[in-house]
Amino acid sequence: MLPQEIIKAKRDGKTLTREQIAFFVKGISNGNVTDGQVAAFAMSVYFNGMAMPERVALTEEMMNSGTVLNWDSFNLGGPIVDKHSTGGVSDSVSLMLGPMVAACGGYVPMIAGRGLGHTGGTLDKFESIPGYNIQPDLADFQRIVKDIGVAIIGQTADLAPADKRFYSIRDVTATVDSIPLITASILSKKLSAGLEALAMDVKTGNGAFMTSLEDSRALASSIVAVANGAGVRTSATITDMNEALGDTAGNATEMREAIEYLTGVRRNPRLHRVTMTLATQMLLLSGIAATKDEAKAKLNDALDSGRAAEIFGKMVHALGGPADFLENWQGYLPKAPVIMPVYADSPGYVAEVATRDLGLVVVTLGGGRSNPADSINHAVGLSEIAPIGTFVDSNRPLAMIHAEDEVSAAAASVELKASIGLSETLPELDPVVYETLTADDA
Repeated sequence: MLPQEIIKAKRDGKTLTREQIAFFVKGISNGNVTDGQVAAFAMSVYFNGMAMPERVALTEEMMNSGTVLNWDSFNLGGPIVDKHSTGGVSDSVSLMLGPMVAACGGYVPMIAGRGLGHTGGTLDKFESIPGYNIQPDLADFQRIVKDIGVAIIGQTADLAPADKRFYSIRDVTATVDSIPLITASILSKKLSAGLEALAMDVKTGNGAFMTSLEDSRALASSIVAVANGAGVRTSATITDMNEALGDTAGNATEMREAIEYLTGVRRNPRLHRVTMTLATQMLLLSGIAATKDEAKAKLNDALDSGRAAEIFGKMVHALGGPADFLENWQGYLPKAPVIMPVYADSPGYVAEVATRDLGLVVVTLGGGRSNPADSINHAVGLSEIAPIGTFVDSNRPLAMIHAEDEVSAAAASVELKASIGLSETLPELDPVVYETLTADDA
């Protein structure tokens, strides 16, 4: 079997066999397939797509290119379940959802990612906590999941290594925007954690990877079909990203919001709706709850009893953070030297948000990265972001900027105001949750 023959078959619109896909993925992993051949294969898929059996085969072969976690010897007392988001601005859902589901009896081995461009990264948020280790060895990772119920870490070199090389080549050859390849990339990493169930959050809107509802639905449908085809019970919920999801954007700022959420100080309605919807799906898919009402009751009890917050604190400490982080988080999280309000030039209702541009304000402040090698400032970001429908004037700012100095704060304030449109009348609001697709819909 030759790589060029496989590329030719896909170039000509043929359906590849599992054997052909397995051969090619092995070549990606061991270097027998060149960068040029990987690029040619990706472009062939970009233009000709993949049938569902091909997508399942590509996902499984990339998943099996490295370690696939096995939990049989751990005798866990509940199901192994996770959640994944396609990314957006102010999306801190994972920070609360993992401990909430663990408090309900699930085991959540969450492999998270860093932020890039306008989207924030779960790992960057956790690295705002002193000592938090995002890359423990896999034995420690599994032990923490067993003992506490949840661990949120980064991808190691052992998990889906073929995807790492494949994605880096796609990134520089304009072939990222392929639903079959996106599907395989996401799922090969997530399913390598040995999951029994997965709840996907597919964002839609001007701050999302997929900006149109039609494209978001196509990706959601593909993910649901492939993951279920690979034997993992999966649903995909399409949620809004036409504005920031929560009150904050940044790293330490979003960590503060997550702690206040878990401890009941403040729960942004949009953020709460998405968190509860996805956590409910996790409980239903994993069999922890039989109905939505039962799932919501369990999740509310996990929050109100303090169990979810307690589990969050234990996870932080188990991964190297302070033992008293939950109680004394204000003393541990970095604070920006300059915190200033940004007011609109004239009063009105927030009517629209260029969400991608809003996310780039955080990058301008130093809290995000334009390429993976960039270092970031965990203290900077935004808080008190005015959601669409808010009346802003000289008393209610558009947001609070957290900056390293007054010069960067002033520059960011110009970008912030440019990203927000006002109107004299109250605007119509987009749905927060559009729909959930299950195996029956894919």
